[in-house]
Amino acid sequence: MSGQAALRLVVLCAGLMGAAGVALAAASAHLAEAGRLAAASSMLLVHACAALGAALAAERGIARRGGGLAAAFVLIAGATLFASELASRQFWGVSLFPMAAPTGGTLAIAGWLMLALAAAWPRRL
Repeated sequence: MSGQAALRLVVLCAGLMGAAGVALAAASAHLAEAGRLAAASSMLLVHACAALGAALAAERGIARRGGGLAAAFVLIAGATLFASELASRQFWGVSLFPMAAPTGGTLAIAGWLMLALAAAWPRRL
């Protein structure tokens, strides 16, 4: 995948995550006992912005390009898995698979650490 296509995919995913985050926030505000949805909403909204920031840092050379883009995709995967698990438990009362939320959370943490490393060793000028 070209760098431009990867950037476009990050922006597309972040837009979908943002939309889902707002929808989950609305559902949380209108449904009784929807505590998991607020957490899922926050996870999506925060990490959508983080993925955009990682992509921008990679594109601008603030972070190493490959590392920054990889971090963005790991942030997207982790937050999406975590939020999907919470939403699945809230709406259907079932888990996606055992340890889905911790796996998503671990991926999100890894994505943040990857972004930090990509910024610590930016591209050579």
